[in-house]
Amino acid sequence: MPISHRLLAVSVAVMWGLNFIAIHASLGQFPPFLLAALRFAVIAIPTILLVPRPKVPVRWLLGYGIGFGTLQFLFLYWGMAVGMPTGLASLVLQSSAPFTVLLGAVVFRDRVSARQVVGLSVATLGLAVVGWSQAQAAAFAPFLLVLAGGFGWAIGNVSSARAKAPNPLHLTLWMSVVPPIPMLALSLVIEGPDAIAQSFVPGPALVPALLGLAYTVLIGTLAGSGIWTWLMARHPAGVVAPFSMLVPVVGLSASAVLLGEQIGMWTAVGAALVIAGVLWGARRKNVRRARGAVPRPAEHRAAVLTP
Repeated sequence: MPISHRLLAVSVAVMWGLNFIAIHASLGQFPPFLLAALRFAVIAIPTILLVPRPKVPVRWLLGYGIGFGTLQFLFLYWGMAVGMPTGLASLVLQSSAPFTVLLGAVVFRDRVSARQVVGLSVATLGLAVVGWSQAQAAAFAPFLLVLAGGFGWAIGNVSSARAKAPNPLHLTLWMSVVPPIPMLALSLVIEGPDAIAQSFVPGPALVPALLGLAYTVLIGTLAGSGIWTWLMARHPAGVVAPFSMLVPVVGLSASAVLLGEQIGMWTAVGAALVIAGVLWGARRKNVRRARGAVPRPAEHRAAVLTP
């Protein structure tokens, strides 16, 4: 992987890490379910008009949209709205990696290597430490909500992998067609028409909220996912995917600098265990190719649309 491509991968991690700051700004004005509906509606409308629907089984498209788009962002935005620190949200959402391994093994009988088991165990221990530290800070319920968001992401991961889309970016864009209606319905029922109307009333938080929404859609989703998909199409998934672990590093650092969030000792220990466990589980042993052998394409190069 040339240095220019590595720099692109790092730039995507920075875009996605700062995405959590943008979400924090948007939640200052919009209620969480409405915000999720707006985020995906902005992408879904031009997608329906301009992007061909991917030729994949409908069940996997719906599974991707329900898991990744609806459940992940329902619980992530809800958790952040009720008190989950922004930086920690970027970390806990990485629970999607061990959840994905577990879902693949239990539901689809995917083979799990010893390396993945070790990585899964270490990451789970790290999440337990973070959860314990949040319980001490009376923020355990928001932690559980974001953890549920990671499980939703895992459902999306296994669905997108089995869709085997010829153009993963098209699949990612069409996934955005699924969440707007259920999220808007939830917003109307739970948050209410008055809260929805009030969120559009001009005020000091409206401009930062709209800028945050624009960043999430244009930079975090379209630019970040576009570059990531381009990289995944040119390199083995095991080479590109570990760069995503820079996302919580950026998220935690940016939240500390821009929002003044403090990271306790036990939270830092748990964060290190999560990152180490996910990275270890994602590594593959280097196998020297025989001379003249034709490299096999990487499997399941699904596009990633991050928060």
